[in-house]
Amino acid sequence: MKFRNLFAGLALAALALAASSANATTAWANWTSGTTGSSSGTASGTLGSGTVSYTGENECLNCDASNWSPASTWTGGSVTSAPPGNSGIQLWGGNGSVTDTITFSSPVKDPVIAIVSLGQGGINASFDFIGNPTFTLEGGGPSTSWGGSGLTSIGSNVYGSEGNGLVQFLGTYSSISWTNPTYEYYYAFTVGTAGVPEPASWSLVIMGLGGVGAALRLRRRKALAA
Repeated sequence: MKFRNLFAGLALAALALAASSANATTAWANWTSGTTGSSSGTASGTLGSGTVSYTGENECLNCDASNWSPASTWTGGSVTSAPPGNSGIQLWGGNGSVTDTITFSSPVKDPVIAIVSLGQGGINASFDFIGNPTFTLEGGGPSTSWGGSGLTSIGSNVYGSEGNGLVQFLGTYSSISWTNPTYEYYYAFTVGTAGVPEPASWSLVIMGLGGVGAALRLRRRKALAA
């Protein structure tokens, strides 16, 4: 019994070591092509090892190099890095009948949407998410270009009056849809996956459990020999 407890403890220690040594990475969409349109725009690109596509309003694709600066505004929770440079899809909103939809090539666990410059002073614009998804708000603060502050939420809607930050969805999603019913010249978003363990972290787990397994096999041999 003592040996079983010892080896169980070693297994847990190996997992804890791997978890503490893990460097979670954030993969952001690399939007490579698209068409503009106030209701029938498109975009497509890569996301980690898969692909991502978008349909809905697209006023401009990858247009503002300062979108995600400073990086500290778009990191938080399991999101470890801000989106790159000019990556993003520009919106104006104002037509609540237009549904914007992100679709993943394969289901994604806990996806995240980064939003910049949602609304402005005196105009509280929103993302009204469809289907009552569960999410949390992470990061938030001023942008380099327009200042502002973090996002707020009520129910399935996320609001901003010059709002910036992250919407972290909880669960596994094949697609995410919303409307932008309030017109305000220029806000933008992109999508990513957060908290993906790096390959080296998985190696630590495998090595730790492999060592525990080898020790258990050696103990069984000794017991049989006796």
